[in-house]
Amino acid sequence: MQTANVIQALQQQRLLLQLEYQTEKEAYRQQTETIGMGRKVKRGDAWWPLRVSKSYYNSLNQLALEVYRTSDTDIEHNFEYGRSVVFFTETETSGIRYFPFTGVVSYVDGDRMVVTVPDNTRIIDLQGTEKVGVQLSFDETSYRLMLEALDRAIRGKGRLGYLRDLFYTPHQKPETFSFQPMHFPYLNKTQEEAVNEVLRAKDVAVVHGPPGTGKTTTLVEAIRETLMRENQVLVCAQSNMAVDWISEKLVDRGINVLRIGNPTRVNDKMLSFTYERRFEGHPDYPQLWALRKAIRDLRSHRKRGDEKYHQRLESLKSRATELEIRINSELFGEARVIASTLVGAANRLLDGQKYGTLFIDEAAQALEAACWIPMRRVSRVVLAGDHCQLPPTVKSIAALKAGLGKTLMERIVETHPEAVTLLRIQYRMNDDIMRFSSDYFYHGQVESAPEVRFRGILDLDTPMEWIDTSEYLDNPDNPEVPELSFKEEFVGESYGRINKAEGLLTMHVLQQYFERIGKQRLLDERIDVGIISPYRAQVQFLRRLLTKREYFKPFRRQISVNTVDGFQGQERDVIVISLVRSNDEGQIGFLRDLRRMNVAITRARMKVIILGNRQTMTRHPFYRQLWQYCKKQQETQQI
Repeated sequence: MQTANVIQALQQQRLLLQLEYQTEKEAYRQQTETIGMGRKVKRGDAWWPLRVSKSYYNSLNQLALEVYRTSDTDIEHNFEYGRSVVFFTETETSGIRYFPFTGVVSYVDGDRMVVTVPDNTRIIDLQGTEKVGVQLSFDETSYRLMLEALDRAIRGKGRLGYLRDLFYTPHQKPETFSFQPMHFPYLNKTQEEAVNEVLRAKDVAVVHGPPGTGKTTTLVEAIRETLMRENQVLVCAQSNMAVDWISEKLVDRGINVLRIGNPTRVNDKMLSFTYERRFEGHPDYPQLWALRKAIRDLRSHRKRGDEKYHQRLESLKSRATELEIRINSELFGEARVIASTLVGAANRLLDGQKYGTLFIDEAAQALEAACWIPMRRVSRVVLAGDHCQLPPTVKSIAALKAGLGKTLMERIVETHPEAVTLLRIQYRMNDDIMRFSSDYFYHGQVESAPEVRFRGILDLDTPMEWIDTSEYLDNPDNPEVPELSFKEEFVGESYGRINKAEGLLTMHVLQQYFERIGKQRLLDERIDVGIISPYRAQVQFLRRLLTKREYFKPFRRQISVNTVDGFQGQERDVIVISLVRSNDEGQIGFLRDLRRMNVAITRARMKVIILGNRQTMTRHPFYRQLWQYCKKQQETQQI
C-alpha cells in the first residue's frame, strides 16, 4: 500500500471514530434525559445518595473530594480511575440539577471514592446540599486523545511514519535481528519461541495467546529479557485492570515498575508501585508540600497594595517547580518499566520521554486509535492478546460495519503473519472443554498440557453439558420453575433481556451439581464457580436469586456472577452459562459475536454447564455445532 493510501485508510478511521464519538455522546444525552436515576444506580453508573466527606489537596497538588456510597452497596459499579464524573442533586420540585464542573475519579475502594475536581470548585456548595449523587459523565478526553493520535500518525515522519506504513503494507516486511535462539527452562517450546521472536524484532512482534496458554507469563519474560538490553520500557493496556495485572506480575519478578494512574484494586501491594504513592514517599516531598501550602495561603490572604506579592509568589512557585522536577527525574530514573493505560500514556508526566520498546497487553481489546497514543514515544512495538476473544466496544453499528472494530493487532496478524507467534499449549482446561474452542477458533492448533488434560471434579462426569430449556417450554414439570414461561423478556433499552425461568433453572441445576459433589468437599477443596450471562439484567436477577437461596449461603465466597466481559482474564473450576435467548424467530442478538462464547466457555477448568433454548440458538451454525459437540460428549460418557 502506498503512503497516500495508508493515510487515506487512517483518515477513514478518523471519520469512523468521530461517528462513534457522536453516537456515544448522543446515547449518553438520551440516557441522561430518559433513563431515570434508579436505573442508573442499578446499572452501576451512579451512586445516589452520597455522603460528601472531606476535601484536601493530594500529592499531585489536585483538589480532591472524598465521597461515600450510602445505599445499593451490593451493586457492582463502573467507577474506576480516570473516569469522568458529574455531581448532581435531585429535588421533587425541580428534578435533577447538575453542578457546573466535571471531576475525575482518582481511586475507588469499595464504597469510598476520591474524585479530583477543578481548583476553583466551590466544594461548600456540595457539602451544604442534601441528597447529592455522582454519575459517570461522557468521556470527551479519551476521544480527543485518540483523534489527536490519529492526526499525529497521519502526519507522521521518521520512525512513526515508518511504523504506520509498515503496519498497513503487506509487501514491506518487518526487520529482524538474527541470533541463535535462547533457552528458558521454565517456559514451554512455543512460549520460548515467542520470547525469542520478541527479542529478534526490530519493528513489531505479536504474541497470540489463546485462553490458558500463559500469555502473561510469556510477556513478563519478554519484558524481563528486553530490560537486559534496554534501560527502560513502556508497558500499556486498554483497561486499568489489565495494567494492574501485568504490573503485579512484573513486581513479583523483582522489576521496578512505576504505575501512572491508580489501580482498580486498592491494596498496599498495588498502591506501592503507583506514581502518586512513590511521589509522596520521596524524602523531598514534605518540603514541596510546605511550599505548595505557602502558595495557597499567599493567594488566599492577598492584601491590596501588596507590592511584593508577585515577587514572593513567583519565588515560591519556581522553588516548588524545581523540587517537583527533581523528584520526578529520580522516580523515572530508577524505574525500569513505566506502566499505564493506552490513554494514560498521554499523561503530561511522560512529556519528552522516549522508549525503545512499547509492550501492549490485551491488544485485541483496544481500538487502533488508542494504540497510536503511546506509539509516538517508541521505536518498536510488541502486541500481546487474542483477537478470538473479546473485541473492543463499539457503540455505533455503522462505524462497526465500516471497520472501526478492527484492531491494530488484527491488522498486523493479517498483513504480517510472519511477526506472529501462537502459544499452543494450554494449562487451564480439561481437554474436552478446550478441544471445541481449539478446533473452532484456532484451527485445532492448541493442545492441552498433560497435567490438565483429564482434570475433573466427579468420576464419569461430562466436562461440557448443554441443558435444553426448550424441553420445559410446553411442560414446565420442574418443581423449581412452576408456571413460568421459558421465553425471554425485554427490559428496556441498552439494559437487555432476561429469562426468569432459565434463571431459576440455573440455580436448581447448580444446586443439583453441588449435591453430587458434597458440601464438605466443596468447602475443603474450595471449588469455585462462575455463573455467566451475556445480559446484565439476567446477571442481576441471578445475583438476587443466589443471595436469597439458603442452600448457597456456605458457598457465597466461592460463587461469582457476572457478564462475559466481567470474567475476561479469569478462570473457575465450574462455569455455568445462561444464554437467555428464547424466541420463535431464532433471534440471538449480539450472541452472534462468537468471540464472547469463546471467552465464556474457556473460563472453565473442569466443567461447563450451558442453559439455553436449543431451538432458538441452533439456527446459528456455531451453536448447532456446540450443541452437537455437547450431545456427543454425553453419549460417549453413557457408553
